[in-house]
Amino acid sequence: MSVLSDHLGVGWAFPVGVNARGRIAMVHGERAVEQSILMILMTPKGQRVMRPDFGCQIHDLLFAPNDASTLGLASFYVDEALRTWESRIEVLQVSARADDDHPERIVLDIRYRLRAQQTEHALVFPFDRLPTEAVMR
Repeated sequence: MSVLSDHLGVGWAFPVGVNARGRIAMVHGERAVEQSILMILMTPKGQRVMRPDFGCQIHDLLFAPNDASTLGLASFYVDEALRTWESRIEVLQVSARADDDHPERIVLDIRYRLRAQQTEHALVFPFDRLPTEAVMR
């Protein structure tokens, strides 16, 4: 393993699984950072009993209309969560857009830089809200 991978860390694979040797599957380096980002975004604030502030507030938008205000809040919540919980990256840009094919989905385009490498990376995170018609039933 390289010095860079050591700096970026090693962690359990997400979702948690077992490797061919029957041990907890691990991820290293850039993949560990990417999985950490996904874990932050997929965890609603308040879900972890011992760390209730951990996670992303985007889950508060589950029943929100898919309009400009909601898209702005989604971008803000993701940016805030990543800046708070993932110190190995510098968030460059978070933008949200509605998915034309799936009106209940918000697509977040995230650009970030790994501090250890100064290399830019991109991640697309789809966030599915409940469709309005499901709420009305």
